[in-house]
Amino acid sequence: MGRGSSGLHSAPPGALRLRIDHLLREVAKFGAVGGAGLLVNLAVFNLVRSVTDLQVVRASVIATVVAIVFNYIGFRYFTYRDRDKSGRTREMTLFIVFSAIGLVIENGVLYAATYGFGWDSPLQSNVFKFLGIGVATLFRFWSYRSWVFKALPQETAAPQQVTAAGSPGTPGARSGGAAHRSAGETRSGRQRVKQRV
Repeated sequence: MGRGSSGLHSAPPGALRLRIDHLLREVAKFGAVGGAGLLVNLAVFNLVRSVTDLQVVRASVIATVVAIVFNYIGFRYFTYRDRDKSGRTREMTLFIVFSAIGLVIENGVLYAATYGFGWDSPLQSNVFKFLGIGVATLFRFWSYRSWVFKALPQETAAPQQVTAAGSPGTPGARSGGAAHRSAGETRSGRQRVKQRV
């Protein structure tokens, strides 16, 4: 059984590499915006905790909302600037919905640590806030790239066609070759008919 006779269609070897490279670039951009958002989130969280008497989870929710706004701007205009921009209302709605779910995940971890285990020191609050952000980030990456910032459809390249000589060429070359072959076949067919008569 020859190579490729399994009946399965596989992508060209370079296609997988291109997809992995694209994903790595996307993860790096997402990480850059997310890292800056993390700093904004933790800075606002600690600022609110130090200047107000708000409970830890309420301070965290305020910080998360500020970071969500910051992150949307970064994702739309840096990470996913090449993605579809046609449905902004839909995009914003989905971003808010998935960000709210991420907010619940992130602050749920902090809530469980603070009220479930009584870990409420500033250091402990920052550690669990950081862990909550990490867990929520996995969800956000998946949801934002899958649902919010949809990729534009890939333009499929026209397959390279083969000329009459058997070498790759342009579509016109193939049809020209076919035309020459067809004309040649017609002439030889006429010659055969004359020979019979």
